[in-house]
Amino acid sequence: MSLTAAPLRLSTTSTDFEAQFAARLHWSADTDSAIEQRVADILADVQQRGDAAVLEYTARFDGLNADSLQSLELTQAELKAAFDGLPTAQRDALESAARRVRSYHEAQKKAAGESWSYRDEDGTLLGQKVTPLDRVGIYVPGGKAAYPSSVLMNAIPAHVAGVAEIIMVVPTPRGEKNPLVLAAAYVAGVTRAFTIGGAQAVAALAYGTATVPKVDKITGPGNAYVASAKKRVFGTVGIDMIAGPSEILVLADGSTPADWVAMDLFSQAEHDELAQSILLCPDAGYIDAVQAAIHRLLPTMPRAAIIAKSLNDRGALIHTRDMEEACAISNRIAPEHLEVSSHEPYRWEPLLKHAGAIFLGAYTSESLGDYCAGPNHVLPTSGTARFSSPLGVYDFQKRSSLIEVSAAGAQTLGTIAAELAYGEGLQAHARAAEMRLTVVPPMREAS
Repeated sequence: MSLTAAPLRLSTTSTDFEAQFAARLHWSADTDSAIEQRVADILADVQQRGDAAVLEYTARFDGLNADSLQSLELTQAELKAAFDGLPTAQRDALESAARRVRSYHEAQKKAAGESWSYRDEDGTLLGQKVTPLDRVGIYVPGGKAAYPSSVLMNAIPAHVAGVAEIIMVVPTPRGEKNPLVLAAAYVAGVTRAFTIGGAQAVAALAYGTATVPKVDKITGPGNAYVASAKKRVFGTVGIDMIAGPSEILVLADGSTPADWVAMDLFSQAEHDELAQSILLCPDAGYIDAVQAAIHRLLPTMPRAAIIAKSLNDRGALIHTRDMEEACAISNRIAPEHLEVSSHEPYRWEPLLKHAGAIFLGAYTSESLGDYCAGPNHVLPTSGTARFSSPLGVYDFQKRSSLIEVSAAGAQTLGTIAAELAYGEGLQAHARAAEMRLTVVPPMREAS
């Protein structure tokens, strides 16, 4: 039986639009309770038994048996050999993508990632010191597909930020190593890499084992077990975000070839049956053309079954009154990827407030952002673009406030601080400030 894909057709003028729209958008980030308990058990076991537990779970879940965790560490020579062994076209594409990603994140660091300070008129210095994290772990998925692009997007901004050690974990079911992933690790400057995955890999990074070093932060997407594990270890280490299924929203004015938009919807649907692809357009005839293109192009897709289920269960083609209304609905959705497929994208861009990444114009397919445009492809999902941002250099840095109060400044600030401290009932705070209100004693030289 041939596959068909018919995303839900909606119109904003329908009386039941709000109810149907809400039902189609709904996705629960709550993890199955059985998964939560299993993850909790794995984390506790790895925390207690370290390498031995990681080896057992790797054998059980990935079918990869090893005598020691050291044997699952990829050497720099292996990473370089994988790079050298790639076809020339793949090697060139990988290096070109890495250059663009690095250039973007270098510019990002210059714009907002530097330390700064200034002095008040009384000589008091105030400022901010920006320093990189010491060691981070990056999780690279390796189950349904291999993602060398995830290596670039996680490792390069960490490298640009100045992180000293980047530890990569990637599952290799049955020991099958993807050379493009290994080559990407070489190009991106990964320090150490281990062929482990799942909740046990997150636990190893968060708690440290005899072989896997403890990190300060874990970034990168994974399955429900990985997401649950990251959520549970947050506080012991930092994390980037809890990622949900991938999403694309296309705002179209009808000027882009319908086949292009249909394929852009496919580009997210092929990730996962739970991925969501939505079209917003004021032209009903154009929506018909996109539906026809979906029907015609689906049989040509190797992952047609996944695409069909995603579009049938979670996709939507929404007819709006106009482009202004389409922009307003987009802001309600706050999508991960937002394409403005219009001949005048800059007319609509100022109306768009919430999105992980905004792709302007018909030629800017979301897939270019996934691989090589430069900005990061690790983006907030499930509406979290309302309050969070893409992964970037700033995720691998931390800020320390700098304060140096001059003798003159202490006279003004001390009076203010003492008054507030007494009001809070904290006498020692007040007295510490007041002691500096008297004649300043000569400072002893440090021994």
